[in-house]
Amino acid sequence: MHWDMFHLFSLIGTIAFAVSGAIVAMEEEYDILGVFVLGLVTAFGGGVVRNLLIGAPVTTLWNQSLFLNTATISIFIVFILPVAWIQHWKRAEAFFDAIGLSAFAIQGALYAVEAKLPLNAVTVAAMLTGIGGGMIRDIMAGRKPLVLRDEIYAVWALGAGFAVGLGRVSGTWELFVLFLLVVTFRMLSVHYKWKLPRRSLRPVPSNRKDGST
Repeated sequence: MHWDMFHLFSLIGTIAFAVSGAIVAMEEEYDILGVFVLGLVTAFGGGVVRNLLIGAPVTTLWNQSLFLNTATISIFIVFILPVAWIQHWKRAEAFFDAIGLSAFAIQGALYAVEAKLPLNAVTVAAMLTGIGGGMIRDIMAGRKPLVLRDEIYAVWALGAGFAVGLGRVSGTWELFVLFLLVVTFRMLSVHYKWKLPRRSLRPVPSNRKDGST
């Protein structure tokens, strides 16, 4: 059952992140090759990073013809859509990114569980799979990675990995509920601008004028 859910969440995440990468590429006015490259990197970057760090073979990517074809078709459809449709779609960019984050975080956690990795490895695998593709996308597009921006992002992927790693969430409906929860909390963090604590090392500007005592 885990592998059926693994493939389902892989498919959802692939479509969501492929579309996200393609839209970012068009925003940066890339040509059609650049759109496909950025879309594919976004869709598969997180899985590659995860495999590198947990010791799984990266070459398994080339055996995933279903996901490669799905990503390619998704990118092509977005590329030929009318601009007005894409502009409307862009307003939901955070939503599609949340879908990709949630789907890939759960997919990464299931992958690590099937590999019989410990809880900390399952949690890290979930986070890296969820945020890896988006980070690579933003860096290649010359943007500040979403995970480093103000709103809480990676924490939801960590939470999904922790829940799956504990074995508390394993059934089909439980995984779908977890998927919806991660998407919901991600969108709430965007709407309400929830932030993690941070500390600045910049000097506090003085309000005193020159010559004042």
